[in-house]
Amino acid sequence: MIREFFTQLRLNAILGLFLVGVLLLVIALGLVWTPYDPLAIDLDHTLGQPSWSHWFGTDQFGRDVLSRAMLGARISTMIAVETVVVAVAAGAMLGVIAGFLRGWTDRALMTVTDAVLAFPGMLLALALIAVLGSSRRSIVLALSIAYLPSVLRVVRSAVLSIREREYVEASQVSGDSTLYTMVRHVLPNTLPPVIVLATSMFGWVVLSESALSFLGVGVPPPAPTWGNMLSMARPYMANAAWLSIVPGLCIAATLLGVNLLGDAIRDYFDPRREAR
Repeated sequence: MIREFFTQLRLNAILGLFLVGVLLLVIALGLVWTPYDPLAIDLDHTLGQPSWSHWFGTDQFGRDVLSRAMLGARISTMIAVETVVVAVAAGAMLGVIAGFLRGWTDRALMTVTDAVLAFPGMLLALALIAVLGSSRRSIVLALSIAYLPSVLRVVRSAVLSIREREYVEASQVSGDSTLYTMVRHVLPNTLPPVIVLATSMFGWVVLSESALSFLGVGVPPPAPTWGNMLSMARPYMANAAWLSIVPGLCIAATLLGVNLLGDAIRDYFDPRREAR
């Protein structure tokens, strides 16, 4: 049974790497080439079925669905990457400060964190976008604020254990400044849980960005994202199902690949791994 477990884990990791690799390959290819201009309107070929000239068909404006899905992959992925980088960087910094300094600093940061967590993430993002307006920067900022508390709490929990280690005490006894101790000794040791969380968060952000675009508050048209492609396909689901199937499969494959890869990374950093 144990042998079968590790064999399955290895297959899951390979499948996750494959799906993520395909996503990155599509993004890289889309930077230099797409079958058609993703924004070009061709009213003579609207709602065209999949064919050799248009592998995934055309939409209600005659735009090539494959080309738009390739561009949408780049836009959705870049938003997710930017959001994860901002949320992880800010959350890790604040988590280290809260966990290491403790006292009123910890209480103040955790009070604000608990207040933010009281709001559902999607509702908070919608409220922030309503204030900031629909744009790529607004989406990144709104989703970063929505997911930052999760990073802060994870890092703070790790720091509470790390700050009691001998090498941290040795650094303080040797006269190192508090800032140096946090940056040199505490922050690097919080990386394993942060890496695992960042991998999972990437999938969450892709799904959240798609939901926001589906609701009409994401990246403004005509720029394609998988979410707004799904939104625009709603009136044509009966007679042009490919318009919703293509972006839906893109979202599903991306989430599956990221989650499988995240599970493999989580198991790799699991402290019980050696015991097993």
